[in-house]
Amino acid sequence: MSEKNKGILKDILSYILIILIVVGIRVFIFDPVRVDGPSMNNTLVNGEIIILNKFEYRKKPIERYDIVVVRVTDPSTNHEKKIIKRIIGLPNEVVTIKDNKVYVDGKELDNSFASTKTEDFDLSQIGLVKIPGDSYFVLGDNREVSLDSRYSEVGTIKKEQILGKASIVIWPINKIKIIKK
Repeated sequence: MSEKNKGILKDILSYILIILIVVGIRVFIFDPVRVDGPSMNNTLVNGEIIILNKFEYRKKPIERYDIVVVRVTDPSTNHEKKIIKRIIGLPNEVVTIKDNKVYVDGKELDNSFASTKTEDFDLSQIGLVKIPGDSYFVLGDNREVSLDSRYSEVGTIKKEQILGKASIVIWPINKIKIIKK
């Protein structure tokens, strides 16, 4: 093989390697997700693009107040879709909402990120006494319009439905920020 052909082959292999690395990162570690709707206002706003960290929960446990992307079945179309919500209840806990305050196992939680009032709720409304051992209870920050664990269409979320943790807002450019609890 001539030196010229070796150089061309080396260039082609370099490009293939770069493509494989980029695709690997996108598939296994990070993924852009568009915020669709107002359910996470004011923390995340419709149209923003976030980076989903798919690797986060392979090395760390899911924690209360994490903002996660969840795969659910849309009841109106029976198709899977991604929703963005905040983890409120952990496995085997009891979640109640009374007088716009959220309680887990009787203790009041920080509710400062909620942008609207929350109607009273207890797990019996979705047929539960406590969150199942492999599941989580999620809420949107804009509780008046959020389709979340309070509704049987969503219910509690199994760990395998959680695609990853929302980590960074990357669009629009003037709103780039790290997403904090």
